[in-house]
Amino acid sequence: MPVVMGTAGHIDHGKTSLVRALTGKDCDRLEEEKRRGITIELGFAELPLPGGRGLSIVDVPGHERFVRTMVAGAAGVDCVLFVIAADEGVMPQTREHLEICALLGIRAGIVALTKVDAVDEELLALAKEDVAAFLKGTMLEGVPVIPVSAHSGQGMDTLLSALVSLESGLAPIRSQDLFRLPVDRVFTLRGYGTIITGTMLSGQISVGDMVEFSPSGVISKVRGLQSHGAVTAKVQAGRRIAVNVPDVAVEQVRRGEVLSRPGSLFPSERWALQVTCLVSSPRPLRHRAEVHFHHGSREIQARLYFSDRDKLLPGDSCFCELRFPEAIPGVFGDRCVIRSFSPLRTVAGGIVLNSLGVNMRRRDPGFADRCRMLSSISQASDAERILSQLVCTAGGETGIAFSCLRVLTKLDDGPLEELLTFLSGKGQIVCFDRDQRLYMAECFFEELCRTCEKRVASYHERYPEKQGIRRSELLSSWGKGLSPRLVHCVLERLARQGRFIPEGERLRLPDHTAAFSKDLAPLGDSLLAAYAHSGLTPPNRHELLKTLQIDNKDARSLFDALCASGRLVRVTEELWFAAEHLAEAEKLLLQWFENRDSIDMAEFRGITGLSRKYLVALLEYFDDRKITLRIGDRRVLRKSRA
Repeated sequence: MPVVMGTAGHIDHGKTSLVRALTGKDCDRLEEEKRRGITIELGFAELPLPGGRGLSIVDVPGHERFVRTMVAGAAGVDCVLFVIAADEGVMPQTREHLEICALLGIRAGIVALTKVDAVDEELLALAKEDVAAFLKGTMLEGVPVIPVSAHSGQGMDTLLSALVSLESGLAPIRSQDLFRLPVDRVFTLRGYGTIITGTMLSGQISVGDMVEFSPSGVISKVRGLQSHGAVTAKVQAGRRIAVNVPDVAVEQVRRGEVLSRPGSLFPSERWALQVTCLVSSPRPLRHRAEVHFHHGSREIQARLYFSDRDKLLPGDSCFCELRFPEAIPGVFGDRCVIRSFSPLRTVAGGIVLNSLGVNMRRRDPGFADRCRMLSSISQASDAERILSQLVCTAGGETGIAFSCLRVLTKLDDGPLEELLTFLSGKGQIVCFDRDQRLYMAECFFEELCRTCEKRVASYHERYPEKQGIRRSELLSSWGKGLSPRLVHCVLERLARQGRFIPEGERLRLPDHTAAFSKDLAPLGDSLLAAYAHSGLTPPNRHELLKTLQIDNKDARSLFDALCASGRLVRVTEELWFAAEHLAEAEKLLLQWFENRDSIDMAEFRGITGLSRKYLVALLEYFDDRKITLRIGDRRVLRKSRA
């Protein structure tokens, strides 16, 4: 895996001269940089190493005014060439650059003690002591400190050998599936169009790939790739690259955008971070404080929101939510730098815990638990991380896509799929849409099930006489706003577990039996008595309702309840029979078939004594019930009944 090294150190301590002496390339390409003798913009070079390997070098500005450019260049580097001039020693930007490197998670490097040709042996010895004291307790304590002079060449061979050893001992771990390239330069080249450059944080890219700039959403196609001046068809993570996107205007893209696969990053205006206030910070970080936030190559204003305190003291860490004026993309585990407005200096750093926004408010019952869950997510196992993100991410109650989980966990596709299958098997998560690969924590899914049950229970309480609620009615109320696949999975679980009883188009709870309300009970008894008394010649429905003084609204409830209880059966829209009389007609029909193969209407009239009005309705009812099969003018008993 390629290694990226960044320079760091105070202005005029010789960073660019050192890179030029190592690589032969002058990273100061701007006329102003050459005229003023200081680095203003990022510079890039490659240092060839034995065995065909190489170091990608990012040369950053040292001036305090260009710290934001330095942070943009330091994003994505694996190690640092930390430069301190022997004639000046540790200076303000020396300290701030070291703090920034630590905040960005850089843990390896070499210290170059430059300009040794400008001091005598005594001053050099004092400079070494000064540097050793400065590095004590930092991530660079104990690393090689090599006296060098880019002007005379003194110590350059020793430095090169140390860089070879450093590179061979590093094994950067980068995601292979999630392509990300923070843009740190945008320019045009005659005959090519727009060119963007950056350090690839993860993934890979090839000529012809479709790419998207985030958060702007501009989509383009890669026309050409270069890595340190060499044309290439494909580049893997860890390299400095230039990407030619000719169909994008230079005005459409700016430093801070992130190049990625279309639809793979999800910008958000709210992030959750673990924030650490530097010991050197002159004052605490306060709740709702406005700060400069640096992430990748992006600088943006942000506001801090602490969950359990009003201020964060120097040296302390805590869970924090950051809110931005516009949505920006990030990935779990990304390192960030926070600088104060006044005085303008680095005061804190953070690790991204959730870049899609968290579904928590201080007044929520589970607020404290979710804060603790996210605070410890960096130390959690991969499986625990998935569960925590499904619970804590905004929108988790309606499902989170596989592509979002990649961003929330920083896992490659293979391991993520295996863990999701494992968690699904253990019943801790639910995949309710396999086509779209949508997942939900079991706690949210079960809560949906309980809410659905409560809605049906409320319906039973409101309409006790009805057999159950129609699916369409349930979906238009409880299921409104939920995906059809999610609704289907909820209803399927409730039915499978016996918590719902499906009956045709209706659903009911297992302990519900249709019953009249107290005011309708007498009318229901009268209605049933009328049908029971009439036998196989039921009364005219409209006349009966008029006689019993039952309005249409109550009639619907009464007939539904009697039907649900099985005491009344609807044969046609207008003909209803008491169940026992309909059973009697069916018994007569089956007795006929004991000694005969078929029956016609005249023969059915002979055994029932009914008029044509009832005969037609009953015979068609028996056809619908799959008891008989009509063949011409006759009916035969269905084979399943024979």
